[in-house]
Amino acid sequence: MSAIQSVLHKQSKQMRNDYRIRLNASIDCIRVLLRQGHSFRGHDETESSLNPVSACATETINVIIRDVGDSLFSILVAESRDVSTKEQMSVVIHYVDSSGHVNERFIGIEHLTSTTSLSLKAAIDKMFSRYNLSRSKLRGQGFDGTSNMHGKFNGLKALILKENLCAFYIHCFAHQLQLALIAVAKKNLSISNFFRVVGDVLNVVGASYKRSDLLRETHSNFIVEALERGEISSGHGLNQEPTLQRAGDTRWGSHYNSLISLISIFSAVIDVLEIISEDDSSSPDQKIEAFNLLESVLLFDFAFNLHLMKYVLGISSELSTSLQKKDQDIVNTMDLLQICKHRLQKMRDDSP
Repeated sequence: MSAIQSVLHKQSKQMRNDYRIRLNASIDCIRVLLRQGHSFRGHDETESSLNPVSACATETINVIIRDVGDSLFSILVAESRDVSTKEQMSVVIHYVDSSGHVNERFIGIEHLTSTTSLSLKAAIDKMFSRYNLSRSKLRGQGFDGTSNMHGKFNGLKALILKENLCAFYIHCFAHQLQLALIAVAKKNLSISNFFRVVGDVLNVVGASYKRSDLLRETHSNFIVEALERGEISSGHGLNQEPTLQRAGDTRWGSHYNSLISLISIFSAVIDVLEIISEDDSSSPDQKIEAFNLLESVLLFDFAFNLHLMKYVLGISSELSTSLQKKDQDIVNTMDLLQICKHRLQKMRDDSP
C-alpha cells in the first residue's frame, strides 16, 4: 500500500484524480457483479493491464486467510467440469472467526489433469501450500460424493486421514436423505418411470425461449378466463408468472419444486404439448415426442403419481430444508425427523 501511495504522489494532480475515478468505478462495478452473482468477463491479466481481476481475487483470499488465522477449519470440496469440459475442483473453507461467527468462504478452483484420489490430494496440498494453511489445523472434510472422493480405502478421505486423524469426514445429512429417497424411489419402476416422464416434459416445454414464452402466454390466458369465471381469486402474491424448475438427483428437493410448479400450470403444459404436436414448424421427431408425452401425462396413473409424490416429498421437504440451514438447530431437526417418520408410517398404515 505504501508503494502505491508513493507512486501516486509522484503523479500530477490530474493523473491522481483520473486514477481515483477509475479505481472507484472499478470498485462499484465489482460490487454490482458480486451482489448480482455475475462472473467477471473479458479481463486482461497482462502486466500492462489496468484491470487485472486476479489481483482482486488475490487480495480477497488474503483477507480470508488472515481472518482464519490460527483457527481450526474444515474444507468442502466439489468436483465438476467447466464449459470447455476440463476437470476442476472447487474448495471452500469453513471456520469460526475471532468473534465466534461461523464462516464459509470460497478460496479457489484448481484445474485437474485427472480425477484420481492422488491427483485430488496433490491439488489440495498445492492450495494449502499456496495460502500457508496448516494441515494440523484441519478438523473436517466434506465432498460431493463422487467415487474418487469418498472411497473407503483409496479415496481422498482416506489419504487425508492418514496425515491427520483429526480431519473427520462429514457427509452432508441433507444429501444423505436425498440419496436415500432416490434409492427407494428408483426401486419402484412406476415411480421411476414417472420422474422420467416429468423430466422429459420439462425439457420439451422449456426447450427454447419460444416455448417458454408460449407457456407463459397460455397460462396467462387460463388465469384471465378463470378469474372471469370466478374460479380463482386475485391478490398480492397470487397467480404469479409460471416457471418450470428442472430437477436433479443430487438435489432431491428440487424434484418437489418441479412437481409443485408442474401442478400449478398443468393446463398450460397440456396446451403447449398439443401445440407442439400439431405445429407444422416442428420436426417430425418433435411432434412424436410431444404427442407421446401428451398421452402419458393425460393418464390417470400420471396424475395420481404426481399428487402422491408431491405429498410424500412434501413430508420430507421441511426436514431437508432444516438439514441445510447454516445455523442448524439439532433438537428441532431431530423432532422433524421423528415427525417425518411418523407421517410416512401413518401414510403406509392408512393405505388400502
